[in-house]
Amino acid sequence: MNRIKHFFVRHLLALPISFTTWFYLLFNTNVGFLGATGALIGAYAGTLFISKQVQISSTAKRFGLSRGEYRAIVDQLDQARAKLRELNTSYAQVRNVHSFRQLHELNQLAKRIIQIVEKNPRKFYYVDSFFYAHLESAVDITSKYTMLSNQPLQDAEIKHALIATKEKLTTVKELLESDLKRAVSTDVEQLKIELDYIDVAHRQHLPKPPEEDTK
Repeated sequence: MNRIKHFFVRHLLALPISFTTWFYLLFNTNVGFLGATGALIGAYAGTLFISKQVQISSTAKRFGLSRGEYRAIVDQLDQARAKLRELNTSYAQVRNVHSFRQLHELNQLAKRIIQIVEKNPRKFYYVDSFFYAHLESAVDITSKYTMLSNQPLQDAEIKHALIATKEKLTTVKELLESDLKRAVSTDVEQLKIELDYIDVAHRQHLPKPPEEDTK
């Protein structure tokens, strides 16, 4: 959703507007330096706010969403990024190579799903279970697995809990894989349609074979 681009656009708009206001008030009115500086700050903040609202409305409209829907999706994305950072912290503490690879795969799956929804917010409705449940489960189970695997004493009970937790990690990984497949499903269908169209167009432009002489 071009968050960084939108951020810079807002500030690039706010800078000239606020400083133009400052110069005008400072040299063409009697408000003084403090008054002009206060107006500069107000113009900067106001421009940022207005431009952000315009960006929200235009982006929501572009994807066929209401402002409320779009803002809710953005909020879910913010929460998902925070959970992803937590997931990063947990899996980086695992010492076992196989477990590290498994948790790294979880991280990459989650990251990819978030990126897809950032690019197209409508995809959220294909993977809402990822945002509402699956990512949270991945974070909780990863945290538990990390805690158990770093215990100095590995008695029978802890080993049993580790095995059970590892099995849950496998289940969560399968859930994230299903989420990712749903996220890209419409893209795959669109690609098939485009390929079919190209194939039909190609056949239509092929030269017709010469008709056989029946005489």
